[in-house]
Amino acid sequence: MRGRASPRWAAVRHPPQYPAQGHSSGALTPECKKNSIAKEAIASTKSQRSDSDSVAAMGYGATRTLDRVAAAIGELDGAPAQFEALDDLSQGGVLWALPALLANGLLRHSRDLYALPKGFYGIETVFLLLALMALARVKSIEQIRYAAPGEWGKLLGLDRIPEVRTLRQKLQALCGEPGRAARWGNQLAREWMQADPQSAGIFYADGHVRVYHGRLTKLPRHYVARERLCLRGTTDYWINALDGRPFFLVSREVDPGLIAMLREELVPRLEKMVPQPAPEKSEPFRPRFTLVFDREAYSPDFFREMKAKQIAILTYHKYPGDPWAKEEFGRHEVELIRGERVKMSLAERGTRLSNGLWLREIRKLTDSGHQTSILSTDYQTRLTQLAASMFARWCQENFYKYMREHFHLDRLVEYGTESIPETTRVVNPRWRELDSQIRSLNGQRQRQLALFGELQLEGELQEGEVERYQQHKGQLQENIAHLDRQMDQLKGERKQTPHHITVKQLPAPDRFSRLRTERKQFVDTLKLIAYRAETNMVQIVREKLSRRHDARALLRQVYGTEVDLKPNLQENTLTVRLHHLTQAAHDEAIRHLCRQLNETETIFPGTELKLIYELGSS
Repeated sequence: MRGRASPRWAAVRHPPQYPAQGHSSGALTPECKKNSIAKEAIASTKSQRSDSDSVAAMGYGATRTLDRVAAAIGELDGAPAQFEALDDLSQGGVLWALPALLANGLLRHSRDLYALPKGFYGIETVFLLLALMALARVKSIEQIRYAAPGEWGKLLGLDRIPEVRTLRQKLQALCGEPGRAARWGNQLAREWMQADPQSAGIFYADGHVRVYHGRLTKLPRHYVARERLCLRGTTDYWINALDGRPFFLVSREVDPGLIAMLREELVPRLEKMVPQPAPEKSEPFRPRFTLVFDREAYSPDFFREMKAKQIAILTYHKYPGDPWAKEEFGRHEVELIRGERVKMSLAERGTRLSNGLWLREIRKLTDSGHQTSILSTDYQTRLTQLAASMFARWCQENFYKYMREHFHLDRLVEYGTESIPETTRVVNPRWRELDSQIRSLNGQRQRQLALFGELQLEGELQEGEVERYQQHKGQLQENIAHLDRQMDQLKGERKQTPHHITVKQLPAPDRFSRLRTERKQFVDTLKLIAYRAETNMVQIVREKLSRRHDARALLRQVYGTEVDLKPNLQENTLTVRLHHLTQAAHDEAIRHLCRQLNETETIFPGTELKLIYELGSS
C-alpha cells in the first residue's frame, strides 16, 4: 500500500510546512541542547527543593521539569513531542482523525497568521488540542479541567495538556488582532473550494440565530424558528455545500435580512473565492455557481441582479398561484445527495415575474395533492437535478442541528462585550413601537368586524329585540370607527418616523453593545475543520456499513475508544492501535478506514514519526 495515496487524503502525504520541533530519536534539537545547559544550571540552583515539590509546583502530571523551566525563562518555543510506549489511553481514538484534520488545513497557515510568546505549549499543540477536544465532544475549555491531563498530554507527545487558565491565555494571545480569524477562515474556504470544484458549484445560504441569555447587553430580538419565539441573540449567516459541509459564516448582531446579507457580504465573498472556469470551457449561459435559499430572500429584483452577474438562483416560489393540472406531471427518477434514487412527480413551465424576468418554474406533486413550486434562473440543468438540489437544502438544517448538539455551536467562548460601529443601521425603536400599536389595534378591529358580521335577527321580531339589535349594531360601528381614527393617527405618525436609524441616533436606554467576536470566530473555524474532518471519515466508513446513517455514531464511538501507542524510533513510526469495537461489522468498517489512513503516510506534527493505524488490542 505504500507509495499509493488515495485522492481523499493526498493532501497529507507529506508533513505540514512548518519548522519541526523534535526528531524521531527523541533527542533535542541543537538549539535545545544549548538551552539544556542553562536548564541544568537552573535546576542545580534549586537542589534544596525535592523533585516531588518541583513537579507539584509545575502542575499535576508534569514530568518534563527541565523543559518547563526552560520555557519559564523564555528559552523554549514549544516543547518537542516525545512519545512513549503506552497502553489503554482513554479517548485516544481521536488521533484517528489527525490525517483528516491536517488535510482540511488545521496547521497549514498556523505559523503564517498566528504567533505565540515562547513557552512550553506551542502553536501546533494548541491548535491540535482544541480540534481534538471538539471531536471528543468536550463542550468548552472549562470542561477540560475534568479530563485526565496526563493521558491527553500523552496523545500529543507531552507530559500533560495545559490547564484551563493557561489555555485561555493562549487563546487571548492568538485572538488579540481583530479580523485575523475571519482572514484565516476565508483562506481555508477558498482552498476547500479549489480542492473540490464540484462542491463549489452549488451553495446553500441561510441564517442561524444564536440565542443569548446573558445580562451583559440587551441584544436585538430575532425570530427563532426552532423556538417559535422572538429572542435576543445574534444571527450567523452560513454558506454550505450541497452535502451540508460548511465553507464560512458571517455573524451579525443587527440582522439586516437575508437579501441584504447576500448582496453586501455573501455574494461578494463567493465571487472572490469560487474558482473561475477555464476560458475554453466557459459558456455564456452557464452560471458561475448557484445560490440556494428559502422564501426569505424572495425578490424579483434580486433575481435579476444575480442573473446579470451570471449567478443562478434556486428557491421556492413565494406566490405560486393556482395549482397545475395533474396531467402535466410525470414520474421522474431523482438521485438524491447520498446516492439514493427516488421517484417524484415533476412538471415544468416557464414563468414571468412582476419585473418581467423569465424563469423556470418546477413543481413537485405529492401523494396528498400538494404542489411545491421552485424557481430557478439555471436554464441548462435538468429539472431532476434542480429538484434534488432544492430539496437537499435540509442538509443545511441538519448541519445546524448536529453542530448544536455535538459541537456546541451556540455556546459562548468568552464573556464580555465590545462597541458596535456608530454607523450601523438598526430599526428605530419608536417606529417599532408605533408599528406594534397599529398591529394591536388592527387585531381589535378585526374582532369587532367579526362580531358585527355575526350579529343578526332570527325568529319572530319583537319591538324590544329590534331595539337592542340596533343599539348593539350602533355600538359596534362606533367602536370600529374609533379604532379607525386611532389607526389613521398612528399610521400618519409612523409615516413621519424613520424606519431605520444609526446606532449613534439611538436613545441612551435603547443602546446596546455586541458580544466579543474574535475568539468565537477562531473557535468556530476550528469546529468547522473538525466537522469537515469527521465528514471525510464518514464518507469512507459508509462504504462498509449497511446502515449508512450510523457512520457518525460509529465515529463518535471511535473517538472515545482506548488506544495503545507504540513508537518505533529506529523506523520513525508511531503506531496507534485502536481497541476492538462492540460489533464485528463495526470492526470491518474501521479496518477499511484504517487502510485509507495508512495510505496517507501522515507525519505527526513537529516530528518525523509516520503514523500507522491498527485495530486490535495487546
